[in-house]
Amino acid sequence: MPGAVRETVVVAVLVTVTVMKRVRQSRTLHSILSSAAFISSLLFFISSAYPSCRDPDVARRGWGARAYAASVDATIQYFGHNFFLITTNKGTRIVTDPLGPGWYPNPNVVGDVVTVGKEQFNHNAVHIVRGNPVILRGLKDFGASWNTISMSFKDTFIYNVPIHQNSEFIEGIHGSAFVFDLGPLCIAHLGDLSQKLNEQQIKAIGKVDVALTPIGGRRTMDPILAKEVLAQLKPKIAVPMHYRDSTYLVRQFTAGMKTQFLKGDTLALSKDSLPASLEIRVLQHHGIGVME
Repeated sequence: MPGAVRETVVVAVLVTVTVMKRVRQSRTLHSILSSAAFISSLLFFISSAYPSCRDPDVARRGWGARAYAASVDATIQYFGHNFFLITTNKGTRIVTDPLGPGWYPNPNVVGDVVTVGKEQFNHNAVHIVRGNPVILRGLKDFGASWNTISMSFKDTFIYNVPIHQNSEFIEGIHGSAFVFDLGPLCIAHLGDLSQKLNEQQIKAIGKVDVALTPIGGRRTMDPILAKEVLAQLKPKIAVPMHYRDSTYLVRQFTAGMKTQFLKGDTLALSKDSLPASLEIRVLQHHGIGVME
């Protein structure tokens, strides 16, 4: 149990004991009801004060558990490469690594915030995103060093984790993964990750529900290494990206895994309907024919 949670539980126990003493001393209905209401409020605060990515199981540990509605908590739309639009159930639009012109027809995408994990045209074409979004860059000094992002934005909390890319050829090229805490859901965009995660990175990313996972090899992980990283993170759903529409790479990645090939480019997500263990969802973006 994390230290902060442990301390909060100790406080809750002490308060509960104090209140129980008050109830024994004064057995009036008003006192009992007031005490019950106070305890209920305190436990609700404890169960809901921790975000999904950092300590997702707090709300399920015994009393005060919070139920998730069966309605859609977020949607993920795929535009190819590392380019996604994540929309929360409150309508906040998060665009990741917008892809520059040339590969596919540019989508007509509007965003509230844009994250950039790599300073190259196929990841940082922020000018194509309409709506005057906030731009969050995971790197600074033209990609030479990491930039720290850790902020609340509307109904989300967004932070980044330093990674390395292109490690097969040149050790130490900087990249940035981004994590989106949407409250009920935690979504990780792994950028151009090319190595297994170390313990510090795993802890920094937190508990992931959905991992947007590069599988292209060379500059990123190949399908085999990607599966090893997913075993480290233990998400419920993985969405492959960065594979240049290669059916061969997708087949390698999905081999032996429970997989759904969706007919469209959009995945609707609900905390209630997440699978019990890892499943793959392959999205068909608008620049590619249907993969099955």
